[in-house]
Amino acid sequence: MLYGIAAAATALLLSAFFAGVLRTPALRLGLTDRRRRRPLPLSGGTAVALATVLVAAGGDATGLLPLGSGVGRVVTAAGCVALLGLAADLRRLRWWVTPAGTAVAAGFVVPYEETGVAAGAAAVAWIAVVTAAFRGLDHADGLAGTVGAVGAFGVAACATAELMDGLAALLGVLAAALAGFLLHNWFPAQAGLGAAGALFTGFLLAASAVFVRAGQGIGAGASVLYALTAIACADAALVVLGRRLDRRTVTRGRPDHLGHRLRRLGLAPRAVPVLLGAGAAAGVLVAVCVHTGRLSPGAAWWVAAGVAALVLMLVRRPVTTVFRPRQRVASASPQVTAQLRVRSG
Repeated sequence: MLYGIAAAATALLLSAFFAGVLRTPALRLGLTDRRRRRPLPLSGGTAVALATVLVAAGGDATGLLPLGSGVGRVVTAAGCVALLGLAADLRRLRWWVTPAGTAVAAGFVVPYEETGVAAGAAAVAWIAVVTAAFRGLDHADGLAGTVGAVGAFGVAACATAELMDGLAALLGVLAAALAGFLLHNWFPAQAGLGAAGALFTGFLLAASAVFVRAGQGIGAGASVLYALTAIACADAALVVLGRRLDRRTVTRGRPDHLGHRLRRLGLAPRAVPVLLGAGAAAGVLVAVCVHTGRLSPGAAWWVAAGVAALVLMLVRRPVTTVFRPRQRVASASPQVTAQLRVRSG
């Protein structure tokens, strides 16, 4: 227990340190968020991955925090996915490259001896989809880090119930690393997560959840896995449905994610991650209760109903490319403002 707390504290400090130190190299290398009006260095993803892998590998090598059989393979695969995400941050890759690479990595971590071939193949597809959906959450300051930390605590609780102490410690380290990153990512963000960190976090959460549920009932397992990632699923469903209704290409980026639409409703930037983090916590609570037998698998239908209501409420909200038009007009010169008024009249 004490070693786990020490490992989490170390991961938090390392992540916060790396995220700050790597900001300048990220700017010089052009490792920035292309969707922002100002360059936002994507040092957070490297910081989270480095802190998690270093602490987990160090604890396992010294015997102070042994990961257990198969968990080291999950960490290695997550590190490879992070490198793939780093390549996507540095240069534009075709849309199918990262999902395909994630699926290949997932194929090496699914315990087929416990799941069977058919369920194992479904688990690979689920890990790839959830990882891609989690990448989509990295569209608002503090959102991906908050939802990821909440999800990590949920998977850690499920692992603890199964006496998988090594896996629980790993997820605790991930949650702490994300908390350290949030010190730089809370609005207004000074560092971003990027594809490297989002893919690493999503993959580690999804693969660990599959590892915990392997060999148990398929119906209950699907309920737990869905409830653990309800917010990421809601964001992905909203994006896909909204773009299809607008007859737009699904793979082409737009400001039409959960955070974007909630901002259009008038929510403050800091309120978005708090609200969605609370929603993620509700889903995680249901997942843990189902996993431990305190609730029936049917409880996940309540989570699904909440997600469906949220998606249907927001899917027809108007989407624009600008969130602060008043600030733009106010910052313009009097001559430009007068011209805009004349044109609008």
